Order: sequence, then C-alpha cells, then structure tokens
Amino acid sequence: MYRARLNGPDDFDGWRDAARNFAMAGIPPDAIVWESGTDAPDLFASDTPPAAVVHGTFPVPRAFLDLAEMAILHSDPERFALLYALLTHMRDRPGSLEDRADPLVRRVEALAKAVRRDIHKMRAFVRFRELADTDGPRFVAWFEPEHHIVRTNAGFFMRRFASMRWSILTPELSIHWDGETLTEGPGAKREDAPMDDPVEEIWKGYYAAIFNPARLKVGAMLSEMPRKYWRNLPEAALIPELVAGAQAREAAMIATPPKNARRPGNAATVWQALREEAMGCTRCPLYKDTTQTVFGEGPVDAPLMFIGEQPGDQEDLAGRPFVGPAGQIFDEALETAGIDRTRAYVTNAVKHFKHERRGKRRIHQTPETPEIQACRWWLTQELELVRPRIIVALGATAGRALLGKAVTISRLRGAPIALEGAAQGWITVHPSYLLRIPDAARKAQERARFIQELRAIAKQLEAIG
Repeated sequence: MYRARLNGPDDFDGWRDAARNFAMAGIPPDAIVWESGTDAPDLFASDTPPAAVVHGTFPVPRAFLDLAEMAILHSDPERFALLYALLTHMRDRPGSLEDRADPLVRRVEALAKAVRRDIHKMRAFVRFRELADTDGPRFVAWFEPEHHIVRTNAGFFMRRFASMRWSILTPELSIHWDGETLTEGPGAKREDAPMDDPVEEIWKGYYAAIFNPARLKVGAMLSEMPRKYWRNLPEAALIPELVAGAQAREAAMIATPPKNARRPGNAATVWQALREEAMGCTRCPLYKDTTQTVFGEGPVDAPLMFIGEQPGDQEDLAGRPFVGPAGQIFDEALETAGIDRTRAYVTNAVKHFKHERRGKRRIHQTPETPEIQACRWWLTQELELVRPRIIVALGATAGRALLGKAVTISRLRGAPIALEGAAQGWITVHPSYLLRIPDAARKAQERARFIQELRAIAKQLEAIG
C-alpha cells in the first residue's frame, strides 16, 4: 500500500501531482491510501513513492480537471480515491467522462454539484456584523459550510467587499481581509462572532416591507434558503410570522385598489443599480472568458419585453443586446411589424457570451441548464422592475428561462400563454434561426411567419392597453 499525504482537505495541487505520479507508475486505485490535514496516518501504508514509470503520459480533458477541482472540496473522505479511480478509468477508456450513465462519473459529478451549491449558499447567506476596533469599523460573519469551500470562496468576498475590513469565521478555518492582504486563521466557534448590530433592525424593517405575500411559495423558499441557514440570518426571525400572515395580507392587497404610484425616475435608479451589480456577476463560469456582462436595455416601464438567448460576439464587445447580425434581422422585422424597439425592453436569458475559441474566432455555444438557472436571478429582477404586459421569448433557451421548463417552439408559437401576475407570454423563434436557414424560399417563408407573429403581438398589446 502507498500513502499519499496532502497538505489539507482542499489540496487540489497536491492531489494532482500525487495522482499523476501514481497513474504514470501504473498503481491501481485500491493500492493507495489518501490522507489530508489532521487525518491519522495509516500504519500499513508506505511513504516510499512508486519507482518504475511504466505508462508514460496520457491526455486528461480540461473538463476532468475542472470537475476534480470542484469535487475535491467535498467533505466525503473517499473523494480523493474516487477522483483517482476516475482518472485511471479515463486512461483505460478514453471518452468515458462523457458517459453520464457511468456510475463513477455520476458519483463524482454529484460531489461537484453539492460543492457548487455550498459555494452559492455561502455567497448568499453570509451576514456581516459591524464591530469597532482601534483601526475603525470591522465586519465579522459566521458561517458553517458543509464542505471545504472557504479558501475557494475567499476571492469572491475579496472582490465583492474590497474596501471593507472583514473576517469570516467557520469551524474549520477563518479568513481575514484588511483591504490589501488576505490571511488565514484557525477555526472558530459561533460565540466568537457578534450576534447583532444596529443595522439589523433597519434591515429587518426593510425585509418585512418588501415581503410580497402574493408571490410566496414556501417550498421554493425552503429549497433556496434551507432552515439550517436561518440562525445566521437576521431576517429569518421574521419569516414564520410573515408566512403565517401571508394569506391575510394577500387578501388585503387584492381588496385595495391599485395606485399609479410607480415613478419612472425611481425605477430607473433601481435599474441602474441592478445593472451595475450585474457587471460583477460571477454566478456561473461564463464570466471568465467574456468581455462584459450584457444587461437588458429599454424603458423601465415598457409594456413589451423581448427575451433572447444570450449575447453574441458583437453584443459581448458592444455591451448591448441584439446589435449583431441577428439584431439587424430583429430590428427589420420589428419595423415591418410596426413595433417601435425604443418602446420595448430587450434582454437575454443569459447575460454572458458562451462560446468556444477556434483560432481567433469565438464560436457561439448554446447555454446549458445550470447557466440558465444561474442567470435567471437577473431576469427575474428585470421582470419585477419593468412589469411588462407582454413578454416574448425568442428561442428555446429564452422560453425555458421564462417558463422554467424545456419548451418546444413548434407547439407553443403563435398563441398567447397566461403567466403569473397577469402578464401574457409568447414563444417564437430567435432571429438567428432565420440567418441559419440555407434555402432562400424557406428563409423568406419563415421570416414572413416571424413578422406575422410580431404583428399579432402588437395587435394584442394594443387590445390590452
């Protein structure tokens, strides 16, 4: 038996180096004991590294490294062995990583998925409390992650709160930022973090004021904000009472006549703040290889909203939706149908350009479900702010983002769909579809149908006022 001793529970570089040496020497997975951090050493394992190199090098897909880098943060003590088993499995069966039915691949992907969720929860549910020391204000938070994600998540908090002095305390380790340097410390206890601060009363008042009983879905809320996080959230103390009174508040809202109190100036300020926040979005990996976030544009009180798939190459460079070749088709069709684009709000389901590089070219790739779900938060904010009376989804990706499930355009296009909140939805093709049709006659036919649908939408918008 061989021993692989790692520097810590999240030591990906150490695991990668050891796994490479073992794999090149042909050591089987069941002949290695993986140890990390404070693990008790195995008395029967040898620290002598394998001597003979019998296999040489073999290619490892980038997708595996990305998967391993995430899965290794899981708290499962078998994760190192599982990843090494998958590595040797790929060596013996090239392409096996693409087999989603493979039990080993599925298990490792499940580890990575749980880690990604824990990373998201930490970003969402860390709550800083303000303290004062000799150097001025300092903000301290307590969090209990399920997995070894603290070091990996540190960069997010450094970027997000770059000008603050803060500490995040966890049972495993603590991280501290002084505005210039990140340092680590030992794990802490819950009582080491402050329990409250003066700002919390203001925040709880704001949270109670914006709580919308008409949109309450308890199951969805618990899925996104499990009860185990509540004890660290100041607003959580209000939730049981707000949920209990939701039905009565909803009835009161229905009985109260609506007021035209929404002022475009205020909405524009909120939209600008939302857009600026989206510029730093890291909710999915797509931001890493793009020029910028491409947010929606148009009047914040527009009665009509168009949702596309994602920015293209030219949109990514310009920072505006629908300005490339598909955008030209879109503008021409709107003009022919009698729709003024300047009176509509135009956005995308995914705000970053997903692509692969081929030489100097960036080739469009269709967003996957996790990317659509990650970006749906921004789309929801746009919908809440603009409150359009008609929402048009251009293409299957936009339809999925709007309806929350996979859609078949051929079955849904050409007829209105009732949406929550009295809005009306329409599903049609994306303008880029018209660009890809090689046959000229069919292209003209599909373009005419697209314009016909836009005319029907314009007529419906006029009818509902």
